[in-house]
Amino acid sequence: MSVFLTILLAVQMITAVAMIGLILVQHGKGADMGAAFGSGGSGSLFGASGSANFLSRTTAVLATLFFACTLLLAYFGTARPTAGSGSVLEGAAVTAPKPAVVVPAAPASGAAQIPSK
Repeated sequence: MSVFLTILLAVQMITAVAMIGLILVQHGKGADMGAAFGSGGSGSLFGASGSANFLSRTTAVLATLFFACTLLLAYFGTARPTAGSGSVLEGAAVTAPKPAVVVPAAPASGAAQIPSK
């Protein structure tokens, strides 16, 4: 199980770094705003709305993989081994040390017996 969690964590880190790189490389939609109002480089106000290209599809696949890895890590991180007992408190009661016997101290003599106000 430890090897599986290590591989899953490595896949999550690789997808996170790849997503960061792909997002930074992509061309933003707001970058053509100057061309839209002035030079007529684009056909619409917010740029041409074409089909998704390779970078955006790859980013979507990596985001899905990252999300799946995150869910699996969260599931396996909270899974508890079942060692016969269904309750954590029952297991703690079995392994808890027995309380020590308290021996009362001898009464003090003299001024220690006078109650204070």
